[in-house]
Amino acid sequence: MASIIASLPPPLLLHGRKSFQGNFQNFPVSLLSGRRSNIAFVVKASGESSESSTSLTVFKSVQSVWDTPEDRLGLIGLGFAAVVALWASTNLIAAIDKLPVIPISLELIGILFSVWFTYRYLLFKPDREELFQILNKSASDILGR
Repeated sequence: MASIIASLPPPLLLHGRKSFQGNFQNFPVSLLSGRRSNIAFVVKASGESSESSTSLTVFKSVQSVWDTPEDRLGLIGLGFAAVVALWASTNLIAAIDKLPVIPISLELIGILFSVWFTYRYLLFKPDREELFQILNKSASDILGR
């Protein structure tokens, strides 16, 4: 019988930060039917990404709209409309899914569109930057900036 024992090296120093030297919870792992080993997981967060700063900007925008009393009713209405639209689209998709030929063709269209979108906007860095510019422009148009 072969035995696999996983041992992780001590945490590394990242960008001059001190590593946490504490007790980590060991998780029992049964690799083979009679043997057990313990593995300790160490997870570290690195610097902020552009995604979190974008979501933080959207959160701050919504918070600034919420702070003005005359826009609060509009924001509540927008949230209610989003929930109703989600409910209606879910029911519409369920009704279309019951038809015999349409789901197969829509699935094919969805796959083709996903491939095109990935090739057009996500594959190369200049295209991703163009997508971020389009999204930021749309968000600023919607929020009225």
